[in-house]
Amino acid sequence: MYKQLNSEQRYTIFILLQNGMNKKQIATAIKVSSSTISRELKRNSGAHGRYNYETAQKNAEYHKRRTPGNRAIKTEVKTEAIRLLKEEQWSPEQISGHLAKYEIFISHESIYRIIRNDKRNGGDLYKNCRHRLKHRTRPVGGKRQAIPNRVSISERPVEADGKRFGDFEMDTIVGKGNHGAIVTLTERSTNLLLMRKLKHGKNADKLAEAVIHLLWPYKDVIKTITTDNGLEFASHEKITKSIGAPVYFADPYSSWQKGAIENINGLIRQYIPKSTTFEHISQQQITKIMEKNNNRPRAKLNFSTPKECFMKNIN
Repeated sequence: MYKQLNSEQRYTIFILLQNGMNKKQIATAIKVSSSTISRELKRNSGAHGRYNYETAQKNAEYHKRRTPGNRAIKTEVKTEAIRLLKEEQWSPEQISGHLAKYEIFISHESIYRIIRNDKRNGGDLYKNCRHRLKHRTRPVGGKRQAIPNRVSISERPVEADGKRFGDFEMDTIVGKGNHGAIVTLTERSTNLLLMRKLKHGKNADKLAEAVIHLLWPYKDVIKTITTDNGLEFASHEKITKSIGAPVYFADPYSSWQKGAIENINGLIRQYIPKSTTFEHISQQQITKIMEKNNNRPRAKLNFSTPKECFMKNIN
């Protein structure tokens, strides 16, 4: 039976296309039929045949909720949409989906239209929108040092497919000039975000301690953790010993294998741009960013929030 793709699958398609994979290989990687990939590329590729996952997701959500007619937007609806944009920095898709749960209807295209009109008139609503991510088209950096007792993602259980509860992904984001770091984790099925500033930068032992601190309250439900091959994760055995969950490492230069945390790191960059140094960012500020992300409605969660869905699985 045909099943619509979600945002993480579309992100993976985008990355795999960048890496030169064909339709059949992509279909195998995300466990869908080749015809699903062909249909997705045909529907959502641009005029020059280029596929962009953000545009594809916007198109899918638009067609899913599209209603006939060109109704005028009520003032109170427009006011609430603008409030959510300015105060919560929710995307137009998140605002539209959230309001629809309360039978308040405004399409995300209408919200984008409001933003564009406001910008043309000198307004700054557009500053609350997430910036597009720029992805590398080729690997960078030299040969990496080996991580002791590294366990490949190929050994991760097939059940850890992003659908069951308890599988996490882990990464770091760094400040301008590679100074300062923040560790980020997400539970794959709900997209709940956990993050903490690393006072000692990317020191492996201190990072492991920070991860243990973040995950300790939920250690009884954690099944796996997946990350990349950064040396900051060299003390992964320390995490496993404390939390009881194995850590698996993605293949080199295969960020799509941990697409959930990559996508969330992009959301974080809305608040902490790449040009930012971390020395003046406090843990209190980081906690506020974490809370904003966890209280954003998500299309994949039927516009419930990550926090709501995560707590349902905990309680």
